[in-house]
Amino acid sequence: MASSAQSGGSSGGPAVPTVQRGIIKMVLSGCAIIVRGQPRGGPPPERQINLSNIRAGNLARRAAATQPDAKDTPDEPWAFPAREFLRKKLIGKEVCFTIENKTPQGREYGMIYLGKDTNGENIAESLVAEGLATRREGMRANNPEQNRLSECEEQAKAAKKGMWSEGNGSHTIRDLKYTIENPRHFVDSHHQKPVNAIIEHVRDGSVVRALLLPDYYLVTVMLSGIKCPTFRREADGSETPEPFAAEAKFFTESRLLQRDVQIILESCHNQNILGTILHPVSNGNITELLLKEGFARCVDWSIAVYTRGAEKLRAAERFAKERRLRIWRDYVAPTANLDQKDKQFVAKVMQVLNADAIVVKLNSGDYKTIHLSSIRPPRLEGENTQDKNKKLRPLYDIPYMFEAREFLRKKLIGKKVNVTVDYIRPASPATETVPAFSERTCATVTIGGINIAEALVSKGLATVIRYRQDDDQRSSHYDELLAAEARAIKNGKGLHSKKEVPIHRVADISGDTQKAKQFLPFLQRAGRSEAVVEYVFSGSRLKLYLPKETCLITFLLAGIECPRGARNLPGLVQEGEPFSEEATLFTKELVLQREVEVEVESMDKAGNFIGWLHIDGANLSVLLVEHALSKVHFTAERSSYYKSLLSAEEAAKQKKEKVWAHYEEQPVEEVMPVLEEKERSASYKPVFVTEITDDLHFYVQDVETGTQLEKLMENMRNDIASHPPVEGSYAPRRGEFCIAKFVDGEWYRARVEKVESPAKIHVFYIDYGNREVLPSTRLGTLSPAFSTRVLPAQATEYAFAFIQVPQDDDARTDAVDSVVRDIQNTQCLLNVEHLSAGCPHVTLQFADSKGDVGLGLVKEGLVMVEVRKEKQFQKVITEYLNAQESAKSARLNLWRYGDFRADDADEFGYSR
Repeated sequence: MASSAQSGGSSGGPAVPTVQRGIIKMVLSGCAIIVRGQPRGGPPPERQINLSNIRAGNLARRAAATQPDAKDTPDEPWAFPAREFLRKKLIGKEVCFTIENKTPQGREYGMIYLGKDTNGENIAESLVAEGLATRREGMRANNPEQNRLSECEEQAKAAKKGMWSEGNGSHTIRDLKYTIENPRHFVDSHHQKPVNAIIEHVRDGSVVRALLLPDYYLVTVMLSGIKCPTFRREADGSETPEPFAAEAKFFTESRLLQRDVQIILESCHNQNILGTILHPVSNGNITELLLKEGFARCVDWSIAVYTRGAEKLRAAERFAKERRLRIWRDYVAPTANLDQKDKQFVAKVMQVLNADAIVVKLNSGDYKTIHLSSIRPPRLEGENTQDKNKKLRPLYDIPYMFEAREFLRKKLIGKKVNVTVDYIRPASPATETVPAFSERTCATVTIGGINIAEALVSKGLATVIRYRQDDDQRSSHYDELLAAEARAIKNGKGLHSKKEVPIHRVADISGDTQKAKQFLPFLQRAGRSEAVVEYVFSGSRLKLYLPKETCLITFLLAGIECPRGARNLPGLVQEGEPFSEEATLFTKELVLQREVEVEVESMDKAGNFIGWLHIDGANLSVLLVEHALSKVHFTAERSSYYKSLLSAEEAAKQKKEKVWAHYEEQPVEEVMPVLEEKERSASYKPVFVTEITDDLHFYVQDVETGTQLEKLMENMRNDIASHPPVEGSYAPRRGEFCIAKFVDGEWYRARVEKVESPAKIHVFYIDYGNREVLPSTRLGTLSPAFSTRVLPAQATEYAFAFIQVPQDDDARTDAVDSVVRDIQNTQCLLNVEHLSAGCPHVTLQFADSKGDVGLGLVKEGLVMVEVRKEKQFQKVITEYLNAQESAKSARLNLWRYGDFRADDADEFGYSR
């Protein structure tokens, strides 16, 4: 604005007023105006000019809140029309003015002219001519200006204009309403239709005082969805502006103050109205302008009521952020450090980790964990809702967690999705109440145009995280999430439902032998059962959820031998076999969290079920063999899938890949000629039976080499006595030969079969065939002088030929007890009948009576006969079958209820 009035002039004559220029900011009344200058690097200076020589009525004034006895002062007649006359004529216009008088208190009186010089319209004369102001009482017309005022007043009187018209002017007095009894009803009654208004005051960039027309409600209006920097009131009553608060206020003032506008009333907050202010001429929207210019930020608590769509506000804010305008001058985007290819990409969903996290496979083949932005999965409310003695299973024990996981699993698993990274949440250390979190990539995931997080929230299966207003690390579709949550709450969906929460009673029978044994016949009879793969331990070991039976089981793939994976144990690392990781990854990618079909055939000692798994009609065992990640196990011989497995294995062998990389085809002439024989070969040799296993296999020592073993053991023990091993110095590894101290206190040669922990090492005594679990302190290094190169392992494993071992535990135990009683630690005669993939099958005779041990088991009804079709065995098979018929007739053991084979043989583990 031009410099302040000069009182200059020569000392010998009257002062000549200086003409100054400015822009009308505000009309306080019919005779008081605020003029501002041009902005230069900030809000411009301003000053109040009171019109000289005239008087207009006073506007209404509300009683001060600090004076409870004071009363509101109403308008004087014609005061408001006078103000309106000047407001419509002057607001935002350029004027020139002269200062004629300045009081000791600083009040300035002068003349204002519309335009750039004093030739323009004299505002005081116009007011008087319209009958909206009068000359000051006692003023004499002793100069041209005062003469013109006097003439204007006389003309107004003659024309009966304004206050000179008939009546007392009571119709010009407004009925101002400073409060609204029911703000919510008031807002709703306007049905979001624009209301005409005048902006009377600008508190800050986003809060104004408006006069609603035509009913003269004086209300505070807060702009919906945004907040500008404010003026903080200090203890001494002064105000301290936040950065850009003054600039934001001037931005709004220069466009809205005392302008005619339209306001869309959208909501209310106490006595304050939330709304959007529109300029009726330009249709400008101050809310979006403030955001776009960097004078405001979006606020979550009111953005949802913005009728023109929250996305417009977010887009305007984004525009300012990208250009770092004003309040965003130090802004750094949450994904500023990411390349474009890492911000947006397409990936395949491989696993749903939780109700808010997924694992995806990138085009590069890498795996990445993605957390859904700004949502929180279901969680336990309160501290006492969970039994402290029971281990928490979040998927089943937290209400709606299972429903949320299933929603994501069915929607996403195996599908390609679009990922837009919103922010990277940095790693946080653990505190007393909060666990540590690693760095998390948070993104918006869409499939087919559907925002998965929004769909999850709308079903009430997740909630939206609330942030601090200055926290920019949030979803790029945060407003849609809030709207979806509001819908879910309104409709009582999921977490917001007042119904009882769903309970999932899922029995975990993994490793529970007793439960598994009870469940086995049911699964065997069920044939193919539907299942969901919950976890993949290795290429052939999985955890399944059976929805129909609502239970979890551990499932082993039948018919194959898959490489074993590495295991991390306390103080030890058990290395995996070659291609174990590839096999695990193959199975994971193919079946993890997919719906599959399983056929259960049997179970092992640990309560794990064994059988076949089908995915989209394909047999997983066959697929693993086909991709050279497994070999066919001899147990597949009796399966209907045996031919498929052999065919797949043969094709894999020819490619010489992975597990068959070092495969060398055996010459035809090396094939054992036993199968070609026409007559049974009976060549019994003396052996000493040292161990009987639970599956009716047995270990023997060759009597001819017995003295060599005794001598080696004697020398080895003498060596150990002179150089005893240091406890704890030996670190066992699977497959290694070592020495182990048996319960009798003596040392024996052994092989490490499994390292469960330093206190649990599974060993196999190679010269006797028995097994034991020992601590590592009872193991030592095997000296090369006593290694298997000096004397091979003396215990050889065999199985009985021509008999079927009962699969029923009780029946098998009876058979094993009989054999242990008859032949363990005795000398017998052994003849190899035929070879098998596991171990040779033999017949065993008592050394003294030459009686057939296997035939004796058949005669006692403890086992059934395995019928073989080779010609050379027909004579002995006939003998075995006759013995079986005798046992059946006598109702011995297995046959005590008659011939059960017709209906139940498969169930009990037998075949005819």
